[in-house]
Amino acid sequence: MTARNLRNAILTADLTWGLLAMPVAYLMRYGWVWHGPTDRSALIFVPPLMMALLLWSVMSSWVRLDGFRTGGLFPAVLVQLVLAVSVLMSGLFATAYLVRQYISRLALGYFGMLLFLGFLSIRLIARSILTSRRARGMVRNIVIVGNGPLAREMANKIECHPEMLRRIVGFLSPGEEAFQTVSSASRGDTVILRTPDIVELLKAQGVDEIILTVGSPGHPEIVDLTSRCARQGIAVSMVPQPYELYLTKPELTDVGGLPLLHLLAVPSTEPAWKRSFDVALTLFLLPACIPPMLAGAALLKVRKGRAFCRERRCGKNGKEFEMYRLYSPRGKGGDLPRYERLLHRLSITELPQLFNVLRGEMSLVGPRPEGLARSRRYTDWHRQRLNAKPGITGLAQVYGLRDQHSSEDKTRYDLQYILHRSPFQDISLMLQTGWTLVRRLAHPQKLHSAGADLSASTVDLNLQENLIHAHSSQSSAD
Repeated sequence: MTARNLRNAILTADLTWGLLAMPVAYLMRYGWVWHGPTDRSALIFVPPLMMALLLWSVMSSWVRLDGFRTGGLFPAVLVQLVLAVSVLMSGLFATAYLVRQYISRLALGYFGMLLFLGFLSIRLIARSILTSRRARGMVRNIVIVGNGPLAREMANKIECHPEMLRRIVGFLSPGEEAFQTVSSASRGDTVILRTPDIVELLKAQGVDEIILTVGSPGHPEIVDLTSRCARQGIAVSMVPQPYELYLTKPELTDVGGLPLLHLLAVPSTEPAWKRSFDVALTLFLLPACIPPMLAGAALLKVRKGRAFCRERRCGKNGKEFEMYRLYSPRGKGGDLPRYERLLHRLSITELPQLFNVLRGEMSLVGPRPEGLARSRRYTDWHRQRLNAKPGITGLAQVYGLRDQHSSEDKTRYDLQYILHRSPFQDISLMLQTGWTLVRRLAHPQKLHSAGADLSASTVDLNLQENLIHAHSSQSSAD
């Protein structure tokens, strides 16, 4: 099942459930009575039902409500559905008010509740079906051709998206790239294979597809490998190079048989809604955030003699600013007192940055600001993350990336966020951040990153051992 087929199947199930949810809501409100509403029949609920189905179809197309854009993570799915159903029901209530048409608010409330429960159940069922298929081995075995960061990222992405029904069984290091990651001590043990031998090995091990992540897919040996795989029934996919030029959802055009990839430019201006959204939501959050912030500040003042500190960070368009935080060092881990570890765990140390938001130096959601030393080493590609105001939280943080992670990893997530900024996404990311903090408080010893590394248990180690040092030292035409 392709990702598009899965999205269409979930949307069809959503619309079918919507058709059933409205009659059930009517029965919950009026019982088995056709003329339940005063002087009207049950048909009065048909227009809001049609409107709800239309709005849900539009939102599903706009923000991908299938729940697998984030890898099917339960917190993300839950938050996304809560927001989407809330927007849907707000639209229904507002429309009913504007047209001065009396429709039972209680019935609509039942309808919204049923929609949320049904939509959540549909996604959990879809997830369980995919999990069952994976457990029964109904997956495509994948070998990634390449040994660099892009190869590892592709493996991680596939592992984080179970709906793809793919399993990484090994990595193949071709040609000149082989010795780039093999130390001189291990080169004597390297297995030298010609291209035909590699293809036979892939076929014997039941490999269904290879994915090219190499920088030179047009190299003669790579071309020979792909053509031989195609003849053996092994599918070939590739990541366009250089990957850094594009981010997500590129538009592919066929120009007389020649593929043309349109690249999406990263917008350099803030959306019109962003500033007012940040200020309004910050003022709303301050009453809840000030008490824990002041409590933490008072504790640090008593214990350490200082409550707040300022750090020089790189902001929008590379402009430096002073970021506020509580006076507690980062990255000390177990060396910190227990109360400081709790402040870090619950991100209370970062709450003073709400004042940076009010000053216009930061946003609630955006790329996390990095230090000046690291930002001075940015490449032109990294600097694209500076097209947006830095945020207190962001997409990279929701996926578990922190200061100790590389700018490369965080930039990929940050640029995806910049391309798809919307109030819906900002609220969703903030709620997911809140969910993460609640989990940290409930399970202090079970902190798991949403963007976990590839699990070794999913990799066929025997095949990986056979392939990781394999390369074609000469063309099969020799």
